[in-house]
Amino acid sequence: MSEYGDAATEVFVTHRNLLFTVAYEMLGSAADAEDVLQETWLRWAGVDLGTVREQRAYLVRIATRQALSRLRTLARRKESYVGPWLPEPLLTAPDVAEDAELADSVSMAMMLVLETLTPTERAVFVLREVFDVEYDEIAQAVDKTPAAVRQIAHRARAHVAARRPRGSVSAAEARGVLDAFRLAVESGDPRRLLDLIAPDVVLLTDGGGVVRAALEPVVGAHRVAGVLGRIAGTASLESAQVNGYPALIVRLEGAVDTVIAVRVDDGRITGLYAVRNPAKLARVEKETAVSR
Repeated sequence: MSEYGDAATEVFVTHRNLLFTVAYEMLGSAADAEDVLQETWLRWAGVDLGTVREQRAYLVRIATRQALSRLRTLARRKESYVGPWLPEPLLTAPDVAEDAELADSVSMAMMLVLETLTPTERAVFVLREVFDVEYDEIAQAVDKTPAAVRQIAHRARAHVAARRPRGSVSAAEARGVLDAFRLAVESGDPRRLLDLIAPDVVLLTDGGGVVRAALEPVVGAHRVAGVLGRIAGTASLESAQVNGYPALIVRLEGAVDTVIAVRVDDGRITGLYAVRNPAKLARVEKETAVSR
């Protein structure tokens, strides 16, 4: 590889995690985020580095434009999606949980809030609120004026504030609730489950029309406890760090069957997000197989 190629690769690798997270938060799909990274690299490899003043900003601009294009395609796909759509679960390192702001931004609950934004609002919100990118840089990435970007950011912040989880939960508190929840599910005792889940808890299950899953949200503690009660004795449960927070991986005969993330408010579980679509579990299956 030429000296130029080495330099381009080094810069790209330095910012790879940032670019992946930007793409994932915009798309809710790790597989699509990886595709965006590949497209970003192909464009970056053809750039004369001598003409690039701010390499990070340039890469973010390429990745954002690629993600916006893909987001509009995904939006059309979601219109015909069978049942609730949930983000692809993303195994995250412990240091993500220690960064409360980043953990909150990739949580299942927050990712679903981001789904309610327009593509441009989502890009602006992620770049500004999560990564503190300057308005001038965002304007170049989304092809808007800085003044327009400020207005979009204000609108997106208000939209998200009205819908985001009520309060932040520490990683330790979330882990304690999740551990108790795992033991309650394994026990098959509905009373133990009812002590942990809120009366108005909501369970969303994403099977993508491929595997069995509820096509509508399951609402209410007793109904949700009834669904969870079917897991006892039929599957093994293991704790994992998913989308910045403790979660459960449900295995049947050793294979990943479901990933369950939870939303905790005031010490009780108010939301359960169960991803069962095999296409969305392939990455978790591969990454946990390496560690087992």
